[in-house]
Formats: sequence, C-alpha cells, structure tokens
Amino acid sequence: MLKIIHGADFHLDSPFSGLTPERAAQRRGEQRELLDRLAGLAREKGADLVLLAGDLLDSEHFYRETAQALSAALEAIPCPVFIAPGNHDFYAPRSIWTALDWPDNVHIFSSDRLEQVELPGCTLWGRAFTGPHQDFCPLEGLSVPDDGKLHIACLHGSVDTPGDYGPIARADIAASGLDYLALGHVHQGSGLQREGNTFWAYPGCPEGRGFDELGEKGVLYVEAEPGRVNARFIPLARRRYEIVSVDITLGVDILSAIRAALPENRENMICRIVLTGEGDSPDLAALDRALSPEFYGLTLIDSTRLPQNLWARREEDTLTGLFLRAMWEKCREEPDNPLWQLAARYGLTALEGGEEP
Repeated sequence: MLKIIHGADFHLDSPFSGLTPERAAQRRGEQRELLDRLAGLAREKGADLVLLAGDLLDSEHFYRETAQALSAALEAIPCPVFIAPGNHDFYAPRSIWTALDWPDNVHIFSSDRLEQVELPGCTLWGRAFTGPHQDFCPLEGLSVPDDGKLHIACLHGSVDTPGDYGPIARADIAASGLDYLALGHVHQGSGLQREGNTFWAYPGCPEGRGFDELGEKGVLYVEAEPGRVNARFIPLARRRYEIVSVDITLGVDILSAIRAALPENRENMICRIVLTGEGDSPDLAALDRALSPEFYGLTLIDSTRLPQNLWARREEDTLTGLFLRAMWEKCREEPDNPLWQLAARYGLTALEGGEEP
C-alpha cells in the first residue's frame, strides 16, 4: 500500500486585491506557511509520495521569498515529490521551475508529453502545461498495462469541461486503466470519484482566497494499492471564507440573530453576512463596530425588503404614492436586485424625512 499526499492549486503570491495592502501581504505570508504544514503532514503520515497537481503559483511572476519557502518546504518532505505544472504556473524557460535548483527529492514534469517514472511497486505518469492553455486531453494516449503494478498519474486538467485547460472526458479516465488519477485545476474538492476501475479526485485549493472558495480547504491523504484506493480530506487552511444569511424581519434583535447564526470559532473567518427579511434598514455601521472584532474580515450586506404594508401606500394620491408605484414596478421586474429596495428606502427618507439619506 502506498501512502500519498495529494495537493494542488496553492496559487502562491495571489494578489488578494480585495484586502488592504497590509492584509494582502499578511495573507501571502500565510500562504507560504501552508508549505510548512504540508511538509509536516507528509512527515506525520509517513507519506511515500507527495503529488502536487499544478498551479502552485498564481502566475509566472513570483516573490523571491516565495520561491525560497517553496524549495525549503519541499526539501523538508522525507519522500519523493512530483509536480505537474498547470496553466497558472506553466513550465517555460523563465518560469520558477527553471529559475531554481530544486532539491533532489523533487521531480518536475517539464513536457506536454506524458512522462513515465518507475518507482518501487508503482508507475507514475505526468505531464506539464507548457503555456497558459492546453486544448488537448492530458490523458491522451494513456492506456496502462495490466502488469500488477500500481499505476498513478499526476495531471492538471478539467473534467467534463471542454476548452483549453486540459479537457478530460470521463471516458478518458476509465480508458486510462490507472488506479488513481491525482488532478488539479478545480478549486472545490471533488471527493473520491470513480470511472471504470480508475479512482480520481480534485483536492481543491488548500486555502480560500475569496468568497468563491468557501469553507474548509486542504489536501487529500490517499492510500492506494492495485484495485483499491481510499482518500481522506485533511484541512490545511489557517483561514476560511464563509457567507451567512440572517433573517432580521421586523421585531428580531438583529445582533442576537446574527450571533446565533454564526459558528463559535470565527476569529480566523473572513465572513460576508447577508441580512434578509422585511423591516427597517439596519444600521450597518453600528453592526460592523459590534461584530468586526470577532472576525479576521467582515462584510455586511443589506438585502432586506421594505415591509409589505408600506407598499400599500403606493395607492396614495401623493408624491410618496407616485414614487412607491414606480419603485413597486422596478421591484416586480427585478425581484432579486437589492438596489431597487435600497433606492426605495433612500427615496422615502428624502421625501418624508426631509433629509438627505
């Protein structure tokens, strides 16, 4: 049985453009710390192989500190490490893969042709992106022999998605005859999948970078032998992104309702709280002051609706009634657009409050 750590899509040196420059620099530093946790996990599990299926870097441009941290962490892994460069960190003459002298335990696939590596009791297959696009299947031409060995591939590609990021059909996975296909590219973990006799998986990214990468992130710990594969998700991220919706319909204690909807351990959470329901517009500034110290990052969004009884006033023969009739039509045309609700609130404040909102 072979013990494998399977990771992908670290996207080191991401810009984190949604954060302040100071926070963005901190997050890039925390990304580098992921590498030490990866090495520690390999030692803890007694891994025989570490497979990194591409996009370790976010782009061809990288910080010197990141390159040094990556090299040092990989050298600290007490087993062979195989890297299949992806579309973000493709293998090229001026890429990070050619800029450094990599440790002896690291093998970087450098061709867009399948490469075969013989290991004790195992045959490993891999290939690299050599540019930002690849319009052919990375499994193209692979049909492994039935020789009793364990056959594994480490590749970057996109299952069930035509295009130029290494498109892979499920039939290609089944036809390959592999025991395990370690993939990168998709940032949401897939769990262990199977096509024919071939098991395959995406581990997802090991740390979220935005609200399109929610929840726990990490790598896969895989135990494989011919005809049998088990995989377990191992959390690796320091911080996580979450979106929480809270109904604050009139009469609810807003702060209590929000806290009741949140997990207890949130000091490392980057959270977007979406306020829904009917009632008066919440005081976002006051809520932010009360809640922000409990999070690493917090965004509050008002998606509440005006009370239904207020809309009844659109029948009034007044300027307010005329305004509400216009807003009512807009809200009916685009019921999911919160801007019309916000415009109605601001308009009513200006018309009846005698103040600028």
